[in-house]
Amino acid sequence: MTIQTESPPSDDAPKACRPADCLAEDWLSFLGHRWNALALWQLTAGPLRFTELQAALPRITPKVLTERVAGLVARGLVLRSESNHYPREVSYSLSPRGRALGRILLDLYDWAEADAAAP
Repeated sequence: MTIQTESPPSDDAPKACRPADCLAEDWLSFLGHRWNALALWQLTAGPLRFTELQAALPRITPKVLTERVAGLVARGLVLRSESNHYPREVSYSLSPRGRALGRILLDLYDWAEADAAAP
């Protein structure tokens, strides 16, 4: 008699991948870098100016926030827009790619809330 302790993997289960060709690993590493996911999370509510984003993340220094936002812009997740009037105002918003990733972060938030409430 054989006792099966694990269920066999289903066809829709994620496939393991080698680090050299694993796109998900690259994104997980990027999001795992401190402040990247939190800055994205704050922008899911709508566009923010730099000072508003910094106020939403009070423990981040302006230098680090500048670096993180530049990385998010470089990855095509965040759009940077400047006003045409003086004084110049710069605001940041999610690009379509950023909104797609933002929905995943919202799902993660919902999961974390449910997990915290579980006995």
